[in-house]
Amino acid sequence: MNDFAKPWRGIPRELIQWNPQIEEEICIGCGMCVTGCGKMVYKFDYDKKKPVVVTPLNCMVACVTCANACPTRAISFPPLSYVHKMIKENDLIKKSREELNNNKEKYGKK
Repeated sequence: MNDFAKPWRGIPRELIQWNPQIEEEICIGCGMCVTGCGKMVYKFDYDKKKPVVVTPLNCMVACVTCANACPTRAISFPPLSYVHKMIKENDLIKKSREELNNNKEKYGKK
């Protein structure tokens, strides 16, 4: 495991199927995904002039920023309903509320 691939809400990241897929045929190689991802999910293949997913477990669960920034919509993810189902099955709303209540200094408005 690298620095980014940490458990998400207590769930081991390798058990979560949340990874970007690049449709290479419509990708124009602009690099928006590579330069815009702070989790280093992508690298740029300079020979092919296309991005590649190299560390999919680094991808933040439920984040679709790269897909939204892609001008040709060449990046896709599983439906958000997958994440919502995980939230429900793992009682993550209750856990999130507990975290908020236990960390008011960290999360509270100043």
